[in-house]
Amino acid sequence: MMLARVADSLYWVGRYVERAEHLSRLSAVMLNATLDRTEAGAQAAQLARASIGDPESASLADPFDAARALVLDRERGGSVVLSLSGARENARQVRDQITTESWERLNLLYLRATGGRAERDFDADAPDFLQGIIADLHLFKGAADATMSHGEGWRFMLIGVHLERAQLIARLMRVCFSGAQGRVIDDHLALVSILRMACALEPYLRVYTADLHPRYILEFLLFDEEFPRSIRYSTARIEEHLTQLSKGREIGRGDPLRLAGRLNARLTYTDVEDVEATGASAILNSVEAECSAIHQAMYETFVAYPLETRLPA
Repeated sequence: MMLARVADSLYWVGRYVERAEHLSRLSAVMLNATLDRTEAGAQAAQLARASIGDPESASLADPFDAARALVLDRERGGSVVLSLSGARENARQVRDQITTESWERLNLLYLRATGGRAERDFDADAPDFLQGIIADLHLFKGAADATMSHGEGWRFMLIGVHLERAQLIARLMRVCFSGAQGRVIDDHLALVSILRMACALEPYLRVYTADLHPRYILEFLLFDEEFPRSIRYSTARIEEHLTQLSKGREIGRGDPLRLAGRLNARLTYTDVEDVEATGASAILNSVEAECSAIHQAMYETFVAYPLETRLPA
């Protein structure tokens, strides 16, 4: 069993890296909306803002200014820069647990995103700046997967990635498909933007061809077993990694493995007809709540557990 502080840091590296990538992609969608002056373009930008919890004040802001703040603001809690800072700081604390290749990629990305030229580079060519961040985050994940030992530390990091991803995709889908915006989203450009926010456009088209329909998008992002950014795929990976981490432990009622298994089973035996019968918001709210419960159980089990429960009698 690795040290609690090491497990905690690697877990948060995974969460912060995934958050930075998601926010960068939402910012790219906002910028793309500035090129389209139609109502659908404005709606896509508003959905992106609403999915990060800023549905009202941000709707009055220029999409470029909103994207710039989402990327570079060092005061708001949900910016790309602060997410990268959190990932880098946690990685620095466990530098001996990750490989040189992983550390160098994350450190260089942090320095580029927080350096003196970052704001000028963003203003000069924001799409290129964002694509550079996303590409470097993919390189970090690839380096970690290819060079780190696939043991406990790697599993804690991937649990962080998939737990964050499941919550972010559930939040995005809740905003887009629960009726919170007051009407059904059926515009082609808005639906394309939703898929781009989830990095799902090409994988979706391979399954459903060019038939863009809210029902199919909901089904794909919730239940597809092979798409790495679907909620079901992420919950299956969370359960898989927790199963390996929990070998030899007694599994109690509030154990994270038990909670993850219950969530994964619910998604395995639910289909889009069930979702339509109860409304998308019900299952999406449940996913967010259960992911939060798994996070809390992770802390109680692996990080903040009472010392006497880990000492031999």
